[in-house]
Amino acid sequence: MDIALQYCNITVNDVDESLAFYRDALGLEERNDVASGGFRWVTLGSAAQPGLEIVLSEPHAGRSQADGDALQALLTKGVLPSFVFRADDVDAAFEKLRASGAEVLQEPIDQAWGPRDCAFRDPSGNMVRISQAPK
Repeated sequence: MDIALQYCNITVNDVDESLAFYRDALGLEERNDVASGGFRWVTLGSAAQPGLEIVLSEPHAGRSQADGDALQALLTKGVLPSFVFRADDVDAAFEKLRASGAEVLQEPIDQAWGPRDCAFRDPSGNMVRISQAPK
């Protein structure tokens, strides 16, 4: 049996604002833009992983009011899980994101456990790390 991750959800406050980060600055390609029930979600992906899509959606999209409120509270507190992307050149990715105005949390450094990485906050406050395997 083969199994693979197909979708990964990132909760954001504003889909359009987040597109400027994930599509324009990070370089992911937009695959779908879907409106449903007064909400919208957008899927993004990378040519390096054609079978995986990242879904950007707001806290209340497809959820009850209570669940959406709870998720919004966690997003506002900045305690949702972080996301780690892999790049073949973390320094170039860092410069592109910094030039976009993204909030820098950590400049590229070589970690003791192997990778070189950096960290940013997306416009909704999610922590996004970019990692490069040791050379």
